[in-house]
Amino acid sequence: MSHTLSARLRSRSTTGALRFNGSRKDQPGEQRFNWLIASFMMLFHLGAVAALFFFTWKAFFVAVFLYWIAGSLGIGMGYHRLLTHRGYKTPKWIEYFLTVCAVIAVEGGPLLWVATHRRHHQFADEEGDPHSPRDGKWWAHVGWILVGNALRQNASTLDRYVPDLSKDKFHVWITEYHFVPTFILGVALFVMGGWPFLLWGVFMRTVVGLHATWLVNSATHIWGSRRFETRDLSTNSWWVALLTFGEGWHNNHHAHPVSARHGLRWYEFDFNWYGIWLLERVGLATHVSRAKL
Repeated sequence: MSHTLSARLRSRSTTGALRFNGSRKDQPGEQRFNWLIASFMMLFHLGAVAALFFFTWKAFFVAVFLYWIAGSLGIGMGYHRLLTHRGYKTPKWIEYFLTVCAVIAVEGGPLLWVATHRRHHQFADEEGDPHSPRDGKWWAHVGWILVGNALRQNASTLDRYVPDLSKDKFHVWITEYHFVPTFILGVALFVMGGWPFLLWGVFMRTVVGLHATWLVNSATHIWGSRRFETRDLSTNSWWVALLTFGEGWHNNHHAHPVSARHGLRWYEFDFNWYGIWLLERVGLATHVSRAKL
């Protein structure tokens, strides 16, 4: 990271994905409860419950479409397989497009998300892992977000885990303002379809997507099958894979983290891989890493 950019990161001292200072050495159980994040979580869950009283088929299909945009194009293909593991390369405009798709999943900006996940792989199910079920099932699912220190990353931590993204002005900017695209989307949905579109397209869709991602952190380190004898507790889970467009083949992934393909058998549904394969076929993805059995 350049000296100028490092200074910019250190100078922002309040909100935003860059400004959560702390360490994990005391977790779980002794950190302060994060009331800001808890309030947002409560708001979105209440909105999801309210959506049940505003059901329309149009709103439902809007939510399904945006669930694919955020969960597959954004989190799976973008944040995870492209930005975190660099399992393939794309033109910058594709990378930025996938990043925008990811931020509407409301899982934070790219610097924070990628830093957390790279740290998870470094310390998988050992001391230092932000969300291991060895610290408790609930901790692995959501406790680490509500109580833990994993979301308090200082500039030196970002320097260490995301030096590539920290040099990119777009990724720094969208990390700082990652809620803006979701706000704009919410306004647009409300204008187009009123409360049903807003509640289903933002609140219900986001809550289901959050829990789906969290299941990768919790369920696929607890239940499922293990094809590879990795040093961690990772498992393959077909039902988590269905919810996350292929991210549930987690043992495959931990054994071959750079591979852009997680479903290694024909019957292992991996919609995120199909999207990357399609990009490759049309010339928009290169240097695609593939694990083979």
